[in-house]
Amino acid sequence: MKIKEIIVVEGKDDTTAIRRAVNADTIETNGSAINDQTIEKIRNAQEKRGVIVFTDPDFPGEKIRKMISEQVAGCKHAFIPKELAKPKSGRGIGVEHASPEVIREALKGAQMMDDEAVEVITQEDLLVAGLIGGQGAKERREKLGLLLKIGYTNGKQLHKRLMMFQVKRQDFAEALAEVLKEEQNA
Repeated sequence: MKIKEIIVVEGKDDTTAIRRAVNADTIETNGSAINDQTIEKIRNAQEKRGVIVFTDPDFPGEKIRKMISEQVAGCKHAFIPKELAKPKSGRGIGVEHASPEVIREALKGAQMMDDEAVEVITQEDLLVAGLIGGQGAKERREKLGLLLKIGYTNGKQLHKRLMMFQVKRQDFAEALAEVLKEEQNA
């Protein structure tokens, strides 16, 4: 599988994992201390070929993703669930621990904000849906994040991520219905 866009990862081990899974070029941020030179490299890559930000599903990875999104417009984003980013033995979470199949699936699901108008999903919608506060909210958010391919978020981040990806109300409702159906059948 050849990826046209340049994939932004955190480090060399991530690049190695990406190249085991797909034929792609990468830019490494070397952790969360992204300098202006790296941002400029990402901006240039976005203009020439497009960029997919593919950082670890942890706090530093989200910080890097946010920093890039704020400074480079139009990036796509790929996410992997935490449980698929853990090593077979030992500790840590990262893209480098994901299987080639998981990486390919995440890249197929890479999303970008689109320009069409979106009916806003409100904080109240999230509360009524049982995604914020209350028993089982965390598990529902995890499943919703997987279905919508927006990654896991805590209660405060969920609304922001839905807005960032301009998730359509209908897509949100369909994913939520699937989460709730799965919950009832469990």
